Order: sequence, then C-alpha cells, then structure tokens
Amino acid sequence: MSIRIQLLAIIALTGLFSFKSAVHTNHQDNLKKFYDEYQVQGTFVLYDQKNDHYTYYNKEQTTIPFTPASTFKICNSLIALETGAVKDENVVFKWDKKERPLPVWNADTDMRNAFKNSTVWFYQELAKRIGEKKMKFWLNKAGYGNENINGGIDGFWLWGGLRITPVQQIDFLKRLQGGELPFSSRSMDIVKSIMIVKNTKDNVIRAKTGNGKQGDLYVSWYIGYITTNDNVYYFSNCIQSEDKKPDFKKAGVAIAINVLDDLKVVKKQDWDN
Repeated sequence: MSIRIQLLAIIALTGLFSFKSAVHTNHQDNLKKFYDEYQVQGTFVLYDQKNDHYTYYNKEQTTIPFTPASTFKICNSLIALETGAVKDENVVFKWDKKERPLPVWNADTDMRNAFKNSTVWFYQELAKRIGEKKMKFWLNKAGYGNENINGGIDGFWLWGGLRITPVQQIDFLKRLQGGELPFSSRSMDIVKSIMIVKNTKDNVIRAKTGNGKQGDLYVSWYIGYITTNDNVYYFSNCIQSEDKKPDFKKAGVAIAINVLDDLKVVKKQDWDN
C-alpha cells in the first residue's frame, strides 16, 4: 500500500482536525527537494509570530493526525510537574538494570537528561506515577491532540491511540511559549528550559524529536520554536516512510534544519556551533 493511500485511510478513519488559519499564508512547494533527498514524504509548518504568518509545505498533510511518539515528552513533563509526579527536573529515577538499545538509557537519570536523550523508560515511569485518571484529566484540560490514552498508561503515545496533527503541534508550542496552557508558570518554565538545544547570541532554539510507527508507516517528528531578539518562529516537521531507512531518524531533524535555513529563519551552522 502506498504512503498516499495509507494517509488517505488515516483521514477516513480519524477525520481531519480543524484549525483556525492565519490571514497570511504561503505554500513552499520548492521544499520538496529536501524530502526527496531522504526518499520520504512529509509536511512542514512554520509560524512567524511577529507577522502572524504561516508557511506550509504539503499543506494537505498538516491536518492529518499522527502518533506523537516522543514529542509527547513535552506534555508528559508538564503534567508530571503539575501533578507532583516529580518535584522538579533534577529528581533521579533509578535504572532497572534492563539493557536497552541506547547505552545512554542504561543508567540512572533525571527528567532533564531523559528529555535530552529521549529515554523511553523514564517517561513510561513518569506516566505510571501520574496515573490514567490524572493523565486523561490534564490531556483534556490542555487540549492535547485527540486526548486519547487508549493502549496503556505506559505507551498510549507510542503504540496506543494518542494522535496529534502538525498544526496542533504548533498550537501547543505557541500556548506553551505564551504561558497560555493550563499549567503553572513554574511547570512551563522548567519545560521550556529542558527543551533548549541551542542558545546563541542571536537566538534560542527549543526542540524535540519523536520517532514511532503508525500502522504500516514509520513516522518521525522534529518540532520546536526559535526565539530571536524580536520574534518567535514555531516549526513542525513530520515525515513518513513505508520502510525504516537507516537514516530515517536523522532525516526528520536534517530536513527541518535544511528547511529553516532555506526559509532564512536559522542558518544551518547555528545548529552546529
């Protein structure tokens, strides 16, 4: 089954999520070359806050719901802090001694490093400490994606029913940066702090990766936002492939960086310095 047919099936099964479009929008079909380089399909959304302007690549996909995978760690962190599942980002969870694929996961860790390293077991433990009742309550209150926690408290965002669209990712990040989510300023400030991947004299880049599978599709995200001296740019990149290519996980990040460079938001070298 082709990716296009699978995505149309997703639309038919789940329905499109609606969102309020900004008055100013444009489409960048020339960005296709970055996706073709990695032989993937995908969609990109950029929101320029100062100019209230959206830029899209492959806009028809921007309202298709996908599994959030590890991008849910942003919301999971907020809920964990708000409910007291952890006191702060420095509380250490003991490693259970089970060997996992990445060496960095096989150690005691705190939330700051678990977020950075995308440590799955840490966030599964966080979700269990939060519990289904509180998790559902806060997902509903925050309006995160389709608010579905079917599939088990330790993996509803990985293999369960939780879905979110690329434009919903942008909306959630906008509300986080603007302090408009239903969490305390303390919780939001901590999460904004652990999201930082680059901090230069010109900008601060906050971002999160996410890699998962949805039916027969492999899905990879790179979402976040860039604050400059006078503006904020929000981005959401979601790619899909029928087969898991060796560089698939890296592709989501690489494509986003290439697109942001092409759109003159952040230079490629800013990510490396």
